Amino acid sequence: MATVETNAASSAVHVEEHDHHEELSFLRKYVFSEDHKTIAKQYMFSGIFWAIIGASLSVLFRLQLGFPNMTLEWLRPILGGWIDESGKLDKEFYLAMVTMHGTIMVFFVLTAGLSGTFSNFLIPLQVGARDMASGFLNMLSYWFFFLSSVLMFSSLFIETGPASGGWVIYPPLSALPQAMSGSGLGMTLWLMSMAIFIVSQLLGGINYITTVINLRTRGMSFSKMPLTIWAFLLTAILGLISFPVLLSAALLLIFDRSMGTSFYLSEIYIGGEALPNIGGSPILFQHLFWFLGHPEVYIVLLPALGITSEIIATNSRKPIFGYRAMIASMIGIAFLAFIVWAHHMFVTGMNPFLGSIFMFLTLIIAVPSAVKAFNYITTLWRGNIVFTPAMLFSIGLVSFFISGGLTGIILGNSALDIQLHDTYFVVAHFHLVMGAASAFGFLAGVYHWFPKFFGRMMNPTLGHIHFWLTFIGIYLVFFPLHYIGIAGFPRRYYSFTTYEAFRTFGDLNMFVSIAAIFTFTAQFIFLWNFFYSIFKGRKAAQNPWNSNTLEWTTPLHPGHGNWPGEIPPVYRWPYDYSKPGATSDFIPQNVPYSQTPESNLPHENALIALEKEIEAQNYNDQFKQPH
Repeated sequence: MATVETNAASSAVHVEEHDHHEELSFLRKYVFSEDHKTIAKQYMFSGIFWAIIGASLSVLFRLQLGFPNMTLEWLRPILGGWIDESGKLDKEFYLAMVTMHGTIMVFFVLTAGLSGTFSNFLIPLQVGARDMASGFLNMLSYWFFFLSSVLMFSSLFIETGPASGGWVIYPPLSALPQAMSGSGLGMTLWLMSMAIFIVSQLLGGINYITTVINLRTRGMSFSKMPLTIWAFLLTAILGLISFPVLLSAALLLIFDRSMGTSFYLSEIYIGGEALPNIGGSPILFQHLFWFLGHPEVYIVLLPALGITSEIIATNSRKPIFGYRAMIASMIGIAFLAFIVWAHHMFVTGMNPFLGSIFMFLTLIIAVPSAVKAFNYITTLWRGNIVFTPAMLFSIGLVSFFISGGLTGIILGNSALDIQLHDTYFVVAHFHLVMGAASAFGFLAGVYHWFPKFFGRMMNPTLGHIHFWLTFIGIYLVFFPLHYIGIAGFPRRYYSFTTYEAFRTFGDLNMFVSIAAIFTFTAQFIFLWNFFYSIFKGRKAAQNPWNSNTLEWTTPLHPGHGNWPGEIPPVYRWPYDYSKPGATSDFIPQNVPYSQTPESNLPHENALIALEKEIEAQNYNDQFKQPH
């Protein structure tokens, strides 16, 4: 508590400074800004840009899979030489598109776009801080991400094509520049981009953790933090521990490619010629990659789950069920995420006993995941539900989390995974539980906090249409892929018509491709609603959803510093909705218990004495120099 009080004093000292800061130039205010809200918008717009690129790539390769005999000559003005003489998509470029789609969606959209947007925007606002611990570090974090994006985007236009070999970039394809066209300059740019991307994430993660621990307002103990902040904190810790491992894997890969080392290469033959590399192991790369790769699932998913927790409680008009259990489940998920990575490697020839240990740990992770799912359902049960677009997307996330999570139990079984590994069953599983669920968390967050971002409301009717078209479309795309995968159809294959056994899935692949195009088209409803509402949307009220958290106590257009005067102290937890005896169905966190005697529980009446201590300490510490 001493840390919180000290930093509250620090905030008070700088009230005048933030209220009367000098006018910034356009570049300092909107481009190289140190304001966490502006940086959050930069991440949001970048994430939406990358989502359009990544989804467009998926439509292109779904055209190939769904209509293998159709000529794509009409795409030549866009793809140029990647359409061959017969009018078909080049086989190596197909693999490059799959690679870039996975990379873009996992890292640039669902990691930077989701966490970068909402961690930056909500952490200071919900914990009661003027800004991030270091505005300069925050600015650097975004511009490292921007530089990474420029490198990755430029790789789409080079003559030899972007990186190929799958988003996991396993050696030897990624380690030998001469292996295929996508192993050359495109792979080099991929590795450089990812190294810079990791630096960006580490800078951001350090900032998030420091802000949550040190800059909470008076009274904001860890037990009073919204579940969004718990999710962002644990996500930052996950990234801080796991991303350096991927950085080391990428650096060793660069050494193998450029400096003649053999970390991942041994006894390789190309065109009948033996390469001099000896002693390396491609399995080493898989261990290093998946040590980040599996925590990455929860780096993507936890922020979405935190956002969903806040939205479901607010729009159910009920306290979140099992607040402490929700925190414990997130901590359990974060811990287990580090010790299950080898379930991605059951077919690498690992010792079966070791495989059984990873299988056991993988199945255990279903327990905290189930706690979250059941708590969401119980919060919804008999709630006075308000079906805003954000609420619909949050309920959709719970649906994907459950349906996709159940197939994860199947894949976690090492005996079953031998049949299903690298089939479309895996594609269907992680697109539901990680891709669609996290994307729905992002969309739910945009719809819910749009009034705080831009001071205007999005069109709810368009939001409802967007939800139903997207929700139905995603299930139409990924549910059939489970059956194709059970039959053994491998992922990343250019065409299913090559093998007689898979030709029976021609109609199903065509159906999936049509559903994918339909779902992609539906996203233009969101894009229109989003950009139109920024300028022409109905002006928002200060607290349009009647929420309890601190961000809704700021002005409609908060300046740099968030609150024009003193930062409000916190007296209660963030989920006092529909409290028996209360005069309103919500009680914000900054309302003292002394003002709500009609609804106080016995232990809350005992806390009234502590309120006087908080208020007395408020200005006593105002002029102390911060440590």
